[in-house]
Amino acid sequence: MSDARFQLSEEYEEFRGALRRFADKEIAPLAAAVDEREEYPAASFEAVRESGFLAALYPPEHGGEDGSALVYALVVEELARVCASTSLTVLISRLGVTALMAHGTADAQSRYLPPIVSGDWQASYCLSEPDAGSDVAAMTTRATRDGDDYVLHGRKAWVTNAGISDLYTVFAKTDPEAGHRGISAFVVEKTWPGFGVAKYERKMGMRGSPTGEIVLDDVPVPATNLIGEEGRGFHYALAALDRSRPIVGAQAVGIAQGALDTAARYVTERRQFASRVADFQGIQFMLADMATQIEAARLLVYAACARLDAGDDGPAASRASAMAKLFASDTAMKVTTDAVQLLGGAGYTREFPVERMMRDAKVTQIYEGTNQIQRIVIARRLLEEYATFD
Repeated sequence: MSDARFQLSEEYEEFRGALRRFADKEIAPLAAAVDEREEYPAASFEAVRESGFLAALYPPEHGGEDGSALVYALVVEELARVCASTSLTVLISRLGVTALMAHGTADAQSRYLPPIVSGDWQASYCLSEPDAGSDVAAMTTRATRDGDDYVLHGRKAWVTNAGISDLYTVFAKTDPEAGHRGISAFVVEKTWPGFGVAKYERKMGMRGSPTGEIVLDDVPVPATNLIGEEGRGFHYALAALDRSRPIVGAQAVGIAQGALDTAARYVTERRQFASRVADFQGIQFMLADMATQIEAARLLVYAACARLDAGDDGPAASRASAMAKLFASDTAMKVTTDAVQLLGGAGYTREFPVERMMRDAKVTQIYEGTNQIQRIVIARRLLEEYATFD
């Protein structure tokens, strides 16, 4: 593992070290079985909860211990290094309550955040639909006011932790004619009438994390569970994604680091033509490129987190978040592919974790906005910046 860091303090380095020891001891031994069985990693999540690391993802005002983007990234990165599915269980709950923490009423926050912070409950984020992925404004899920309630009707696709989570932040149209300005956000409990999971996806990677389609069949939601203002849901959704994209980048960095660690150990131990495979210059060049790409990705992720922790929520921070997610996820895909290649035939088998890491890495290029969308975000923010020079 590279010694270069984003000038992390001694406290952060100690925190990372504790995370790494925990992940190696408690999470890594369960990772292969979680993937093979396509089972939610309940034991791994419980281990994270009991370790106290989960509370570090949330700010003290909501019962947590830190809440900074950098600590969030460190937790996800180190978990993803050994088990990407477990890292996703941690990532999604924090994303699921981001809008609630920023814009929810004091009553809703006091009811819902304590069980999320403790890990007794989990949360999900319901934005995409079968026909509205990157084009969020095309969503058709409706929220109609009915006295003291809203009635939600529609379907949400690609919901991480579907059926496992107790709480769902659902984005729906309160004004169908207003485009993205007609989207609002709501907190929905899974036990309410009309809420259900229609199907689960069978996925290439992240197989320990259930992804499903949520059905909202006239679900009554108290008006007090409206997050913020009517018509502001689109803005809340984008703000949440700006904060979570560097964390997906951290997840990608962790996956890539795990693949490099495995590959480096293998080529050091494996011998061919009376030499260690690691002694061949071509292999050394591959390792050097992999390590350099990971370190560059890590620095982009930490820099984006530093902006967020400094309170920057403007276009520059949005661009930094998109850059971090874009570069780190592309790096994870390349590094894991190269790791499989370095192990040769062994890398193509399930005896080693690199094939799982390669499959897990792919989705980091897709969720939280595809990398094509990230390039659009980066270009628009860049052009906005240049326009100010005129």
